Amino acid sequence: MMMTGEQYKQSLNDGRRVFIEGALVTDMANHPVFKVPVEVSAKLYDRGYDPNPDAVRATTRILRSTEDLRHHATKLEEDDILLEVTSASMMTLLTAAGRIESALPENAARIRAWVKDAQARDVRIAQCITDGKGDRSRKPSQQDDPDAYVHVVERRPDGVVIRGAKLHITAASIAHELMTIPTKSMKAGEDEYSIACMVPVNAPGVRIVDVDYAPRHVDQRRFPISSRKHTPDSFVIFDDVFVPNERIFLDGHPELAAVFAHSLGLWERIGGLAAMANGYDKMVGFAQLVAEANGLDKIAHIKEKISTMIINATIVRACLDAAIDKCGYSSDGSAFPDELYTNAGKYFGAYNFNTMVRDLHDIAGGSIQTAPSVADLENEEVGHLIRKYMGTKQSVDGSYRTKLFHAIYDFTAGANGSWWSIAMLQSGGGLYAQRIVTRGRYDIEAAKNRALEAAHLSPEL
Repeated sequence: MMMTGEQYKQSLNDGRRVFIEGALVTDMANHPVFKVPVEVSAKLYDRGYDPNPDAVRATTRILRSTEDLRHHATKLEEDDILLEVTSASMMTLLTAAGRIESALPENAARIRAWVKDAQARDVRIAQCITDGKGDRSRKPSQQDDPDAYVHVVERRPDGVVIRGAKLHITAASIAHELMTIPTKSMKAGEDEYSIACMVPVNAPGVRIVDVDYAPRHVDQRRFPISSRKHTPDSFVIFDDVFVPNERIFLDGHPELAAVFAHSLGLWERIGGLAAMANGYDKMVGFAQLVAEANGLDKIAHIKEKISTMIINATIVRACLDAAIDKCGYSSDGSAFPDELYTNAGKYFGAYNFNTMVRDLHDIAGGSIQTAPSVADLENEEVGHLIRKYMGTKQSVDGSYRTKLFHAIYDFTAGANGSWWSIAMLQSGGGLYAQRIVTRGRYDIEAAKNRALEAAHLSPEL
């Protein structure tokens, strides 16, 4: 049965151990840092609520067509990150199930059963993939501390006990379930590190240490974007956590460990690509708005910079469209985006992100950093003077222009911008991971044949 927003808030009072800035959080819904993301998630619970006992939330239904994929990508901006990663987690599991089914049919069936149950319970899922890793030059089994990677420390008839930590986990503290999977491919003899499972956030032994980019200023109007929507990032510790058999999707079989990471990478990157497509369009919009407000929208070099930004935004959007239009299908009928266009688009967007921000800042000018606050605008003694000198012409009010600078600062350089610049680069793995997949999915033989044909050469020559 679906949860309401209020039921979601209450579900977070389940004994979970969440820490932020050295303190244990005892009331997630009313904590000064967490109340905004919790409230955003609660509103989304209410938005799609259906009291029918058999109803499945539209945003967590299985995607089965290009239309479903396109609807999913276009709706990401309306959802919070927690809902997006929940949907991506379910699709990751189903993608992985299809890829391991021939070798482990019982595990594939268990995955599909768990997803169906999660839909019925209307829970939110966080993705735990990146380990502490220890010495990056060594394999998991070669680490001085075996806990550098999450691994099985005990096997019982009814389940396993795991130990380790997962880093950079978005929204774990406000979710219900932790999708815990290997971070990379494993080698023979690394069976204990080849563990994929679902762990409740409040399971004994789970501890979560959070950071959050929420602005801490008393007057948050300087941050019109991040003050309304932000998400905690979590350091998740598994301190001898028991996982029952029905929640284990892979235990051993190191040759299959990478399947889960690769499946997640695909869905993380399509989510990141959709976010970049929307974000790039916003940066173009901000550039045009501030150029007009500054009276520079007709200047040649400003128009050239905005044209370059438009080209970048269009290429990112085109890759997203191609990834959806060329989607494939798993054995159970679920749709998944094309890996070539997903990875190439994600790489292009992440690689050019700083250039987009640089051009926007260059067009906007230094006031994105130094514009007076909204409170200054409201001050009886200086407010009218600020509006006078922040204005540029009769049609551009100084208050509007000041607030536009605040939005550009927050979106690209402030609380939201600093998080976004890192998240867009690192989500779904760094640039190198996307280069590897892009090269692997590109039809290099077809390209060679086209070149040979154009040169009127035979491959034997």
